[in-house]
Amino acid sequence: MPDTAVEGRHGRHVTMSVRGMLRMRLLKTATIASILIAGLTAPAHADDAVVQTTDGPVRGKVTADSRLFQGIPYAAPPVGALRWRAPAPVTPWTAVREATKPGSACPRRESPNEPRQGSEDCLYLNVATPAAASSRRLPVMVFVHGGGFTSGSGGMYDATRVVKRGQVIVVSMEYRLGALGFLAHPGLREPYGGNFGIADQQAALRWVRANIDRFGGDPQNVTLWGQSAGAVSTCAQLAATGAKGLFHKAIVQSGPCGNALLTRKVAERRGLATARRLGCPDPRTAATCLRAKPLDNLVGLYEEQVASIEPRRAAMPWGPVADTPAIPVQPVKALRTSSVPMIQGGTRDEMTVVVARRHARMTVAEYQRTVKELFGVRRGKRVLQQYPADRYASPAWALATLLGDHGGKSGACSQLPANDAAARKAQVFGYEFAEPVKGAAINGMPLGVPHGADVPYLLDSLDPDRPSAPPSPLRDRMVDYWTSFAKSGMPGSDWPVYKPATVLSIDAQSVKQIDLSAAHHCDFWKRLDGDS
Repeated sequence: MPDTAVEGRHGRHVTMSVRGMLRMRLLKTATIASILIAGLTAPAHADDAVVQTTDGPVRGKVTADSRLFQGIPYAAPPVGALRWRAPAPVTPWTAVREATKPGSACPRRESPNEPRQGSEDCLYLNVATPAAASSRRLPVMVFVHGGGFTSGSGGMYDATRVVKRGQVIVVSMEYRLGALGFLAHPGLREPYGGNFGIADQQAALRWVRANIDRFGGDPQNVTLWGQSAGAVSTCAQLAATGAKGLFHKAIVQSGPCGNALLTRKVAERRGLATARRLGCPDPRTAATCLRAKPLDNLVGLYEEQVASIEPRRAAMPWGPVADTPAIPVQPVKALRTSSVPMIQGGTRDEMTVVVARRHARMTVAEYQRTVKELFGVRRGKRVLQQYPADRYASPAWALATLLGDHGGKSGACSQLPANDAAARKAQVFGYEFAEPVKGAAINGMPLGVPHGADVPYLLDSLDPDRPSAPPSPLRDRMVDYWTSFAKSGMPGSDWPVYKPATVLSIDAQSVKQIDLSAAHHCDFWKRLDGDS
């Protein structure tokens, strides 16, 4: 509040002693100081476009529905000597910083043949809040975007509908991708080696803990919410030493915590090979050599492997690394002693997109050969008996179905060990999103309910190539489930706590409990994996 607000109350003509004038001046100064201090910590109001963060003031955009603050730095740019190091503190500022457009996304290529996008100066986050003032601190949902750890951006999502309907605050972020975020190399003597992107996410969570009350949020009620690679990140954070206490609930969409992360031994072997490929073969000097490489040399490495049908999460080129100081154990082991309530699930046809891109027109012979290559000849024959091509609309659909059931990359059966582990100490809610995407097809292959089909029902898209879901009762239901869970740890009275193999199937026609194991032949896969 400006000085004139104080003066307006005492501006009438009065006669007073020098001592009285001094007393009034001191009272005025103290009043102004108390107002300024209160402004730093009080919950935000609908007309507050400027918020004082711990690093400096930011000005966002206020609309009838929400307030949006974009491009707030949560760590120093990880460039030069800070490349492949844990995030460093932001340099504070004093003038009001405009926060009305997203910061740069982290360097990526959305596909192997496209030019690089983004900037290495990319550690920014966005905060969306309801427009209406609240007398209580609001629950906070921190969203971690997907993209196979090689693409995607937090800035492409619009959370206005979520914050308005759910009366929550949503924070999204950018984090380092690909080699810049997940290179493990013995020459990078850093506690977060192989997990720099995970360190970024933790830095954003620490920023939330320090600042979100200034936006009207409750730092003691934070839900970490990830989809695809963001879901894998959430699983990793549940096992990470540096994330303890930074969030209180977790939502895992289409990145099952039952799948093993890459191990340090394998990741460092890959890192040595990558350094040799880039002309840095000596482990003793590799760190200096790699930090001097042009950015374009480091983006898009092994991009072709992202779309592989290899049925193991750890076969992906980049991602979190376990058996490290940052992530000492695999997520499924960490869940056995975790008390963090969790929603975990996915879509009914997780793998159709991956299969359709390269194998939509495969023949029966190609299908049979591919299955044996993926699982070995002996085990492959058993898989083909369980999933004969003539039982499905096409050989490609048979392949997508068995890969989605197995869930080694993303899918159904790998959810169950994680649900069972987490249910020992915490409340768990399992789901399967079952609403088909009408007309969706790739290379002539219908996609059914593919990976990512649930996202548009929760978050709108700022990317014209990714349409938002039209208004519908299902869209409202999904937002209500997610935000109710963020508020209380319970998604809704019609969604019971997980019991072995039983999850909630959600589509536009019905909400019902199903046996996920029976629907996706998980007993078969458990026996097969046990015989490997």
